Amino acid sequence: MCAAVYLLSTVTGYMITSALLLKCPTLLHRRKREPFLSRHISHRGGAGENLENTMAAFKHAVDLGTDMLELDCHMTKDEQVVVLHDANLERSTGVCAHLSDVAYADLPPYLCKLGVTFQRECVCEGGEDKRIPLLRDVFEAFPKTPVNIDIKVNNDTLIKKVSELVVKYDREHLTVWGNSSNQIVQKCYKENPRIPVLFSMRRVLMLVGLFYTGLLPFVPLREQFLEIPMPSIVTKTCKHLNRSSCGVFVLHMCYHEQQGLPLWLE
Repeated sequence: MCAAVYLLSTVTGYMITSALLLKCPTLLHRRKREPFLSRHISHRGGAGENLENTMAAFKHAVDLGTDMLELDCHMTKDEQVVVLHDANLERSTGVCAHLSDVAYADLPPYLCKLGVTFQRECVCEGGEDKRIPLLRDVFEAFPKTPVNIDIKVNNDTLIKKVSELVVKYDREHLTVWGNSSNQIVQKCYKENPRIPVLFSMRRVLMLVGLFYTGLLPFVPLREQFLEIPMPSIVTKTCKHLNRSSCGVFVLHMCYHEQQGLPLWLE
């Protein structure tokens, strides 16, 4: 009887404490600094309206009033940090070669027409800008626009060079970086903990587990941004793209007031 009462009181106390801290997390944790808030995020610069990850796409998105640019980074043979989604050049340029095996000066231009990878049978026709840009080009052209950088490969040199560029252009407060790979996110955080990092897929699953077990309020989180796929939003976006001949792909961001974490519903 005593054991049952003790167990019941312990579980009740745990549930009450967990619920209280979930409602008021600042009782235990310091509220995370909000470097910026973004409600409209242009995926690859708006891949449905311009050739993805080009300067023309980024300029178009900024002119439309986007709050953030999302882009992908790789490194060339001569260690230049370029903005490109694929490790292989075939889909974007028609040349079957690995980006890491080609010097920046020798990179071929984008194809005139490029399929939108997140929408079947959707093709974007580009304008005059078919050049694969450098990351520094983006930083120089849009010094006040927040940028979400997806580090596409697990490469220590790439991570270091991206960090150096962020610091050089004084963008630690305007940049978030990471990848779905937890190993890459850990390396990003170790290289420069002042740049906010995204939750990796592994950490997203951990976050869900902590929430449903009531342990979330007791665990400190180093990540500052949450970006997860939402099937319902993707479905609506695809329908919109069909109606508008592939309009800008929008990532919706909601701000979770209680947890102090910007949440991007992708």
